[in-house]
Amino acid sequence: MQELIQDIARELALVPPGWGGNLLRGLLTTLQIAFGAYALALVIGIGGMLGKVYGGPVTRLVLEVYTTAIRAVPELIVLLLLYYAGTDFLNFILAKFGHDPVDINALLAGILVIGIVQGAFCTEVFRGAIRSIPVGQVEAAQSFGMPFWQRFRRIILPIMTPRALPGLSNLWLITTKDTALLAVIGFSELALTTKQAAGATKSYFLFYMVAAVLYLCVTLISNVVLKRIERHYRRGQKQLA
Repeated sequence: MQELIQDIARELALVPPGWGGNLLRGLLTTLQIAFGAYALALVIGIGGMLGKVYGGPVTRLVLEVYTTAIRAVPELIVLLLLYYAGTDFLNFILAKFGHDPVDINALLAGILVIGIVQGAFCTEVFRGAIRSIPVGQVEAAQSFGMPFWQRFRRIILPIMTPRALPGLSNLWLITTKDTALLAVIGFSELALTTKQAAGATKSYFLFYMVAAVLYLCVTLISNVVLKRIERHYRRGQKQLA
């Protein structure tokens, strides 16, 4: 038993030949991608919601195609299409203007790809939340002569936010898991680092269990933070039993 514990400690050491340090760096990269992608998804979601609810026919059609296509196609295929096709398209445009092809920063590419994917889901979460606002409250703000952006900031956004939070919380957890899909394109985040560690040491059960525990820790900490945020925005509201 003592020998087993020593072997585990050696393989999980923070310095080589242990893989503990690499796993933590992979976790840090995973969190960087998740935060960046989620922030991008929120921006896309708010813009998409405004376009779907208040935009013209062409804007609504474009956004409908975007959200439907993203939600209909498996996320792994979308990620591969956006990463490889997007890079080829960018280099094609650069070549047309006489510029040399570029290598897109892997971290930036991961953030953009996952952000675009989650932005479609975020758009629908915000759209559902804004549609649930009683029309009378918005009409009351209009009767006071509030311009649109003032109504949006003072009336719509404060009411919409707590209604959207459960869906947004779920999307954050999905985003942290979607970072593992980047291992398919060779991006060194937690999932790929775990695979490399397991392959090098043949300790598959150990390293995949460690990775699972790290993802679980991220989820548990996220749940605590998200519940605090939701409680803050729902203060003063009647709570369901």
